[in-house]
Amino acid sequence: MKAEVQHKPKWIRSTFQTSPRAKEVRNLIREKNLFTVCEESSCPNRGECYNRGTCTFLIMGGICTRGCRFCDVVSGHPLPLDQTEPERIAESVKTLGVRYVVITSVDRDDLGDLGAAHFARTIEITKRVNPEVEVEVLTPDFQARPDCIEMVLDAKPTVFAHNVETVPRLTKTVRDQRASYKQSLETLKIAANYPFSIPVKSGLMVGMGEKDSEVFETIQSLYDVGVRLLTVGQYLAPSKKHLHVQRFVTPAQFNRFKEFALSLGYDFVASAPQVRSSYRAEEFLSAD
Repeated sequence: MKAEVQHKPKWIRSTFQTSPRAKEVRNLIREKNLFTVCEESSCPNRGECYNRGTCTFLIMGGICTRGCRFCDVVSGHPLPLDQTEPERIAESVKTLGVRYVVITSVDRDDLGDLGAAHFARTIEITKRVNPEVEVEVLTPDFQARPDCIEMVLDAKPTVFAHNVETVPRLTKTVRDQRASYKQSLETLKIAANYPFSIPVKSGLMVGMGEKDSEVFETIQSLYDVGVRLLTVGQYLAPSKKHLHVQRFVTPAQFNRFKEFALSLGYDFVASAPQVRSSYRAEEFLSAD
């Protein structure tokens, strides 16, 4: 790939974490000894989200069994599951007083059920302690195993999400070798065909070397397997060691991706430079 694009354009800005609300969220995360994808992946939007009093919880530890080239989460050998984690997540959600929460995780290929039971238990306890809260899950691919995917869906999340991350041609370059575009599509298809209607969501990053035509094709293939909620955002390298940014996609082109997706029949599309898979996730509930 060509050299990294050096300078961020004027349309990409991060919000400082200065408000009392942001401080409250950060203190709670430390107090409860929790992980968030906001911190572990160095998300550029964490200041804005903290200021709004929300975050995306990262369960099953802070060490991932996979090593994707875009991701800042540590890769290695995870520790055993912390069985108190679901209760701590639930109590933290209650303390924050939010009405919508996103729960994601590292990959746990080391576990027999790939972490599905822990995921389901976290959803169930969070909903029990917070009956009014909507719970979105952003899961690994679970190796496209129906038993694992359905175990999570049986816990009745508000939204089931899994990201393809990039276009098919770049998957081997961008993602861990144990991941594949086909496997991710199968995971999403299984979720979309679940007997009880739970909205299925996916997302991808642009600026990794893909062509616009490939993005349109990916949006189409996601729709074809049953995805109805979509996010498209600009990739930003967490550090110089990570995959380099190849281009900064303009806001106008992001709008074209959105218009195309909506023309296919997607129920909700967030497509803009600052969008991440969990960014303002609750907004789909109020979408027309």
